Amino acid sequence: MVRTPCRAHRGFTLIELLVTVVIVSILASAAVPLMDLAAQRSKELELRRVLREIRRGLDAYKQAVNEGRVMRKMGESGYPHALADLEAGVLDAKDPSGKRIYFLRRLPRDPLYPDPSAPAEKTWGKRSYASPPDNPREGEDVFDVYSLSEGIGLNGIPYRQW
Repeated sequence: MVRTPCRAHRGFTLIELLVTVVIVSILASAAVPLMDLAAQRSKELELRRVLREIRRGLDAYKQAVNEGRVMRKMGESGYPHALADLEAGVLDAKDPSGKRIYFLRRLPRDPLYPDPSAPAEKTWGKRSYASPPDNPREGEDVFDVYSLSEGIGLNGIPYRQW
């Protein structure tokens, strides 16, 4: 004799479904802040990487000036006039064939800049050699770059000070 299950014993009860929905919603509410934190951490890592890349390019430009490979006028600091010079390159003064020296393959964008259509150079704050470190201002050259974001990093330091 084969028993067929009673219709009342098949499926889930309403209480079981409600408990499952509550458990899933609690897990989801705990996961959302973690995803936001992971996204912010990812942007901060990208910001650190691109700041390091641009600063290495600026230092390489200055070193090329000191070695006499890039011409400079008397009284100039030896840093590029614009960030675009790092990507566009400059003529090698020691090479008679007129080759160019490139310091960046491409100018990276600030990952925290809100407007994705802005050109990469416009996403950065620029500090000239003549401006003080606590009050950076643009000038005749680009000595350093900083993020224009008003946010504060996970480490408690404003992005502008990185």
